[in-house]
Amino acid sequence: MRGAWIKRLLFLLWATGVILYLGTFLMNGYSNRERQDVMQQKLEEDRDRHKKSTEVQQQTEKQKEVNIQSQNEAAQMKKSEQLFPNSALFNKWGANLSEDDQREAQSLYEKYGYNVFLSDRLPLDRPLPDTRDPRCLKKSYPKDLPSLGVVLIYLDEALSVLQRALRSIIDRTPKNLLKEIIMVDDNSSNGLDADLDMYVKLLEQENPNLRIVRVRHSEQRGLAYARASGWRAATADVVAILDAHIEVHEMWAEPLLTQIKADRTVVVSPVFDRVNFDDLEVIEYPPTAHGFTWALWCMYEGFTPEYYKLNDGSLPGKSPSVMGIMVADRKFLGEIGVLDEGMKVYGGENVELGIRVWTCGGSIEVVPCSKIAHIERAHKPYMPDLSPAMKRNALRVAEIWMDEYKHNINLAWNLPLQNHGIDIGDISERKKLRERLNCKPFKWYLDNVYPKLDPWDDLLAYGGMKNLDADMCVDQGPAPGHTPIAYMCHNFEPQYSYYRGTGELYIGGIKSHKYSDNKCLADTGTEETAPGLYNCKEAMQKGMGIYWDFTQGKELKNRQTKRCLEIINQKLLIQECTGQRWQSQNIVKPF
Repeated sequence: MRGAWIKRLLFLLWATGVILYLGTFLMNGYSNRERQDVMQQKLEEDRDRHKKSTEVQQQTEKQKEVNIQSQNEAAQMKKSEQLFPNSALFNKWGANLSEDDQREAQSLYEKYGYNVFLSDRLPLDRPLPDTRDPRCLKKSYPKDLPSLGVVLIYLDEALSVLQRALRSIIDRTPKNLLKEIIMVDDNSSNGLDADLDMYVKLLEQENPNLRIVRVRHSEQRGLAYARASGWRAATADVVAILDAHIEVHEMWAEPLLTQIKADRTVVVSPVFDRVNFDDLEVIEYPPTAHGFTWALWCMYEGFTPEYYKLNDGSLPGKSPSVMGIMVADRKFLGEIGVLDEGMKVYGGENVELGIRVWTCGGSIEVVPCSKIAHIERAHKPYMPDLSPAMKRNALRVAEIWMDEYKHNINLAWNLPLQNHGIDIGDISERKKLRERLNCKPFKWYLDNVYPKLDPWDDLLAYGGMKNLDADMCVDQGPAPGHTPIAYMCHNFEPQYSYYRGTGELYIGGIKSHKYSDNKCLADTGTEETAPGLYNCKEAMQKGMGIYWDFTQGKELKNRQTKRCLEIINQKLLIQECTGQRWQSQNIVKPF
């Protein structure tokens, strides 16, 4: 019994040990798994922290690199001084260019008159802002419009500018209308032929139905001759003669062709938006007529009052002339003589065309729904001073077309009426053309087409106004200002004087249009002994004496105050008359 009890006791003790062992084992196993889970969680947290730490470190490294790059750029900018502070190219453009880039940009600017450095970096098919009147977008045009040939005239034009002109014409003119592009090179010397040839071949491959013609002059012949060369090479119904530094807008051709389809005798012009010569941004220009001064310089001015009463800026408006870009029925342009190829270099040919078209059976319109972006050069590289060519061409136009008003060109350029010494070339053929076309007189043109132009009918004398006793001339003095002075005679513009039959004496030039105001020499009517120089209308409103009695070689007396203009001790004065004598440089008619 006792042994059995002991065996039981031993069994219980063994079982208890086993249970305790198993419990301990199980408990240890559970703790290990829990510990493993905790460790796993810790590892994951460590990895997250490491990852975040790595990302922060990477960001820090990147920021260091950015900072270093910024410091380098700042240092570079600090080193790159403005090399050409007086160049118009860098007034508002190119602040961050390196010195090497500045030199390149300035060199190209001097060569071409606009920013070729920037042009070379712009897309050839860059979009243009739509600056048309919103009413233009609602217009529709006939399907059966005449075919179009585009003539591009150029002389030493930048390659990228030529490429952009070609690209815009091809991309923005309907293929069924654009028949040909004629490129007229007036003897360029910038060595771009090979590159341009390559680009033209590429365009021909892309546009197998488009005729592209190259015309090259062996010597420089000038704008009028070059445009006529382009006209001769054209075969399309309508010819558009454009400058090469342009980009056409969308729907530029259809409005022009529609006007010519309706009337083959109308010569039309698009509206030019300006492309800045420096940053090449497009600046919207409103529709305006194309006028000119008596020196034949072009200018913009308003349409007729009747046009503005219609209150619709999308309508075509009549214009006295064209700026130079023109679109016309090809055959009609030939019938009236195309352009005067006797014109030299630049200037006046557009005014000559305007006068001829109007007086010989046609008309001129500016079409607002047609827009062309035109680079406005800062200077003409091929001729920095255009005045000699302009003067010569203006005299040629006057001799052929202006009849009894031709001397106004001499007045505008301060040239003597006789023996001015300027060769205007042979004009016999152009005079025969005028007779053959049975053109109207120039007075008809002034009265019916360009009544805004002051005919200067009553001008009696012009040029320097010289005091024979003091051997000095009247000069406009500091400008702006109201105090004329006595100065040694040099006969440049500050001393240009014009004496009218009404008695006004203008000093410092004369305006060409009736709506402009001139500067009148005035006796203020006060105790002041110095004469004044005021806008004539202002002087009249203030009760000043602006009318003078003058006879060549005699005194210059104010009609209102009875005082005379005299020079005492080299000073210009108004005082009691002492008989000082004055003489005008040129006399228009006896008085």
